[in-house]
Amino acid sequence: MKVRTFEGDYRGEGLRIAVVVSRFNDLLTEELLKGALDCFKRHGVEEVHIFRVPGSFEIPITVKKIAKRGYDAILALGVLIKGETRHFELVASQVSRGIAQVSLEEGIPVIFGIVPAEDEIQAISRSGIKSNRGFEYALTTIEMANLFRKLGENNER
Repeated sequence: MKVRTFEGDYRGEGLRIAVVVSRFNDLLTEELLKGALDCFKRHGVEEVHIFRVPGSFEIPITVKKIAKRGYDAILALGVLIKGETRHFELVASQVSRGIAQVSLEEGIPVIFGIVPAEDEIQAISRSGIKSNRGFEYALTTIEMANLFRKLGENNER
């Protein structure tokens, strides 16, 4: 039996990454972005383009528009905080569906870096106070970009 394992790594050299970030809840999304940029810098990513959109709902269409511009991966960043209406559920559902759809249709890793939070305290703790999910999402972005590069170079079955 022949077993081969394929996985990405955390080397950012030569990668071209796009980040689509929501301005809504900008105190938190800016912290996510800072964490992501810190990660990209530490891992040697040479080129990052940032696209700012009004809210998380606008992220999927923007990702779709830039998916064919030669990026190795795209990171989508936003913060959704549950309120008293169904708006949170509707937006969260459509954003996650849209991001997944673009990734599958375009064949490019699109990392879901949307923080869904029950309240502001939870959102703050995930966006930089206790831990910065932006850094974690950026690591996933680098790893998936490298995995897709390896898969593109490997013509074996």
